[in-house]
Amino acid sequence: MCSILGMFGLQGGDNLVALRRQALDLSQRQRHRGPDWSGVHVDEGAILVHERLAIVDPAGGSQPLKSADGQLVLAVNGEIYNHRELKKELHRDYDFQTGSDCEVVNALYRESLAEGGEPDGFLNRLNGIFAFALWDRERQRVLIARDPIGVCPLYWGHDRAGRLCVASEMKAIAGLCADVAQFPPGHYYSVSFAAGAGGAGTLHRYYDKPWRDYAATRDVRVSPQELREAFERAVHRQLMTDVPYGVLLSGGLDSSLVAACAARFARKRVEDDDVSEAWWPRLHSFAIGLEGSPDLAAAQIAADALGTVHHGFKYTFEEGLDALPEVIRHIETYDVTTIRASTPMYLLARRIKAMGVKMVLSGEGSDEIFGGYLYFHKAPNAREFHEELVRKIDALHNYDCLRANKSMMAWGVEPRVPFLDVEFLDVAMKMDAQAKMVEKERGRIEKAVLREAFDGYLPREILWRQKEQFSDGVGYGWIDGLKAHAEKQVSDRELAAADKRFPVNPPLTKEAYHYRSLFEQAFPSPAAAETVPGGKSIACSSPAALAWDPAFAGAADPSGRAVAGVHAAALAG
Repeated sequence: MCSILGMFGLQGGDNLVALRRQALDLSQRQRHRGPDWSGVHVDEGAILVHERLAIVDPAGGSQPLKSADGQLVLAVNGEIYNHRELKKELHRDYDFQTGSDCEVVNALYRESLAEGGEPDGFLNRLNGIFAFALWDRERQRVLIARDPIGVCPLYWGHDRAGRLCVASEMKAIAGLCADVAQFPPGHYYSVSFAAGAGGAGTLHRYYDKPWRDYAATRDVRVSPQELREAFERAVHRQLMTDVPYGVLLSGGLDSSLVAACAARFARKRVEDDDVSEAWWPRLHSFAIGLEGSPDLAAAQIAADALGTVHHGFKYTFEEGLDALPEVIRHIETYDVTTIRASTPMYLLARRIKAMGVKMVLSGEGSDEIFGGYLYFHKAPNAREFHEELVRKIDALHNYDCLRANKSMMAWGVEPRVPFLDVEFLDVAMKMDAQAKMVEKERGRIEKAVLREAFDGYLPREILWRQKEQFSDGVGYGWIDGLKAHAEKQVSDRELAAADKRFPVNPPLTKEAYHYRSLFEQAFPSPAAAETVPGGKSIACSSPAALAWDPAFAGAADPSGRAVAGVHAAALAG
């Protein structure tokens, strides 16, 4: 994982020395993502800057990655987990210049051109997390693409001279591009700047699956064994690394399953087909919370059962509060739930970085695939349940993926998310949603189908632990304290006039108003505000799901415990 910055559509009269300096200065704003090395490419049509976090082939693999003839120049933020398989499947010889997993993109692009194909074909073969810009010097053409779910961030826009700009984080180009926006996941954009081409490109969606339509999943059964083995393969793929790594372990179901699977593979080296001993065979796990945090207690139980080298860190409310402005600047959103959860994750990433760990596996995505949020208890039928899952998956790049990636990468720690592996997604999302639904009369809670598939992998108190959103699980005093703090920072008069100061997605609570104010300090442009989605939510629901229960309208809060009568601990309290 790294950061990229590109400027395309340069003109003959442009001062390349000045533009190179400008690009380097802009890229420096996201160097936290790639503190290990910087690479620059400049020619008559494009500038590419890459800030590298070396995970695979740290001794080589520096970017931008160039073809042997220098005509292809590639800057990638991400990992291609199936790069070895893709290299074996190439129909044409390609002279690889590095051991980087990402260089296969150049080879696939060149093969696609030779065979008269479109980028859709090879992009759909990539199993990984990525955002890249590939500059074809011969054709004066750029190809920009982002992974199917949007695990890796990517922004784009145009500067005053009309040059096309892309960057891994908004902060690099928000001051340069008045039209800065998120590049959509699962899409690619191709444009030629050759003479006579006009420079008008097209945006294409390349990732579109049959399971998006509920009718294609109806009555489809997936056995517990098929589900379990698909997830184990996903975790195994994502252990591809040449540097020390660990797992985030909150003690909830999702992170514990990731840790359980990783523990089974940790002693062998994935890159050597599990023949040789891993360079770092001891699996380290990490958790964070306030004093008395439910997550810290549960994480220790899971770690003891799995035999990980566990590190449970505590933070104080004041430390979290102090970090808020920096957290918002790094994660580039004013969404309440995301900020609540990003703050402890940001603090945890700093501790992980201090221990020399550069990559972690995390449990994001499971709740969106299996309906783990507590409001799913209210889903009226399987069709609406499934359609909400698809909406949630489509929105992940704005919420959990954004949080995990930017909170961790603020300190140069790469997060990987096995639940969002594209092959696992195809298995888990093709099943009829009826199998995922809560059945109180049978005692089946949320994500029962996933829990049953991994029976015996975890202690029962972890395997059947009820859902805790991360911002709840770090300690319930965290959210209460944030609300109380905002109450002191924002007056009733200010909140009443919120729509005047913030016409885009006006905040509805004092907590939201406070975060929005901090966001505006870092990103004052209207276009920056528009990169963040709006809409009411309860317990992380989409706005559409508010119709499931009349009580939702009057209790809209992103905390998981806002769904009355569902969470066992809340009922006991």
